[in-house]
Amino acid sequence: MIPGPRNLITDVPGLLVGSAQDSALKSGSTVLLGETPLTASVHVMGGAPGTRETDLLAPDKSVAKIDALVLSGGSSFGLDACSGVVDGLRAQGRGFALGPAIIPLVPGAILFDLLNGGDKSWQSNPYRALGRAAFDAVSEEFELGSHGAGTGALTAMLKGGLGSASFVLESGVTVGALVAANPMGSVTTPGARHFWAAPFEVDGEFGGLGPDPASGLGRHLDSRKMQAMRDLAAAGDLPTERGNTTIAIVATDADLTKAQCLRVATAAHDGIGRATVPAHSPGDGDLVFAASTGSRPLAQPEAELGQIGHAAALCLSRAIARAVFHATPEEKDLLPCWRPG
Repeated sequence: MIPGPRNLITDVPGLLVGSAQDSALKSGSTVLLGETPLTASVHVMGGAPGTRETDLLAPDKSVAKIDALVLSGGSSFGLDACSGVVDGLRAQGRGFALGPAIIPLVPGAILFDLLNGGDKSWQSNPYRALGRAAFDAVSEEFELGSHGAGTGALTAMLKGGLGSASFVLESGVTVGALVAANPMGSVTTPGARHFWAAPFEVDGEFGGLGPDPASGLGRHLDSRKMQAMRDLAAAGDLPTERGNTTIAIVATDADLTKAQCLRVATAAHDGIGRATVPAHSPGDGDLVFAASTGSRPLAQPEAELGQIGHAAALCLSRAIARAVFHATPEEKDLLPCWRPG
């Protein structure tokens, strides 16, 4: 496996990504758009998810394909970013056709960034406009770190962000990951320099420091994030354990069914567990969408599916570390960045 030319999920042919953010709000939205409809499914392992239209992604549901996927900040308010993407698709005449009716299908997921130092005193929900702006900005190239859905993301010890990575398999299949990393857990080992995902790093893509040489790691769960959120709310009993989530999309050009997408999404969760400690907690909304453009038939689907799921997990671990590595400092930040400058 080698990274694609961009080392982004858009190395999968036929995929575009757009982001929009508001620096004062300290939040934003990101959309993954297929040039043609996508086969997709989702697997949720966190205890506190926030989603829209994910039931239709189950293999037994009748809708075969969707038009886009959305990751957004804003907690429940952020689900309205999907409406902005629906508006954009409708303007292009894209969607599921029922007679003269065109219905864009846009599942989405949100993370909690309402206590991150941003101005949340809006009078009308800003996320529909952010979703439409993200849709209008779709491209093969996009920024990582403090952009889109990762704008206001926080990990336990450092700013989180938007991350992506890709692999091209020996078969020619491309696999990519896109993530907004806002977990309860830490993406770095104690000392906040070495990434948990370091064993999977390729070509120094998130600093090249290698694995932490210490042993006995993972037993102490310090969190600057929880303390900062408590301080901001001026309430020591604030249930900040619910204010977390890693939401992700893995995608491939391999021709997969919805059931096979579900298996890839399930396997990809290992990428969260390898890059974040702890992961999949009761207060995290961890979920992974898996999408297929269907442009590359598989010669041996059952045999190749396992490798695709493995590649998706590796890409997701790398994407999570890259999200934190590329985060940039802004005014009124609650937490430092991995790169302070």
